[in-house]
Amino acid sequence: MTQSFRLTSIALLAISLAGCKQAAVNTAQSPTQPIAAHPAPAVDPATAGSISGIVDFKGTPPVRIPIDMSADPACALSTNATEQILVTDHKLANVFIYIKSGAPDASAPSNTPPVLLDQKGCRYVPHVIALQQGGTVEFRNSDPTMHNVHTMPTQVGNNSVDLSEAPMGPPQTEKFNSPEVMLPVRCNNHPWMSAFINVAPNRYFAVTGTNGTFTIPDLAPGTYTVAAVQEKLGEQDMQITVPAKSTAKVSFTFAAK
Repeated sequence: MTQSFRLTSIALLAISLAGCKQAAVNTAQSPTQPIAAHPAPAVDPATAGSISGIVDFKGTPPVRIPIDMSADPACALSTNATEQILVTDHKLANVFIYIKSGAPDASAPSNTPPVLLDQKGCRYVPHVIALQQGGTVEFRNSDPTMHNVHTMPTQVGNNSVDLSEAPMGPPQTEKFNSPEVMLPVRCNNHPWMSAFINVAPNRYFAVTGTNGTFTIPDLAPGTYTVAAVQEKLGEQDMQITVPAKSTAKVSFTFAAK
């Protein structure tokens, strides 16, 4: 083998290795990876406003159907009914409200307490929860029976959860890194159990209670798109302007499909 051939071979090998390294770097920076959000900018308390509203239900609400939980003797001691549409005096509960646009994306501060999702009476409590991206959920089992927490997220950055939780055992926490709306939670042991996790892109969100009301405070003056999402009835968006040192009022109305 000649000296010039050896040199040529070494040069080609070096180029090939460099190409492999570059490809590895490009793969790591693939756009399919979640984009890290930053802490939210401070809002001047001297000008901060808020959004306050209510979610109504139009028409006759569906009848809640009792759930037969006798398959597990521990569950048979409790009562439960369907929760897909929960209406009290024509006010709709369990609606996820958040600022969809107009506010910068931001991660939850590292010291943010976890949001609790309990398993109590063989049901998830609350039925709908919300947290800021980068935040955590604490899954707890307050029942005297084995439960399971199972999620299958669709957004890159949110890991699938499949936890076995012993009766009244220690809680377990999971982090959610990417915004995702109405992520279903199921129990493989008890198929009637259902809940939803909502991961907001910023710190401006709420979930309506039985009176259908919500408040989102500490907003900089400006125009925002507010989204209201219900697990069965879909999403409604509304643009609203928040004045300085004032509360903007908004209302949503859902009807049975």
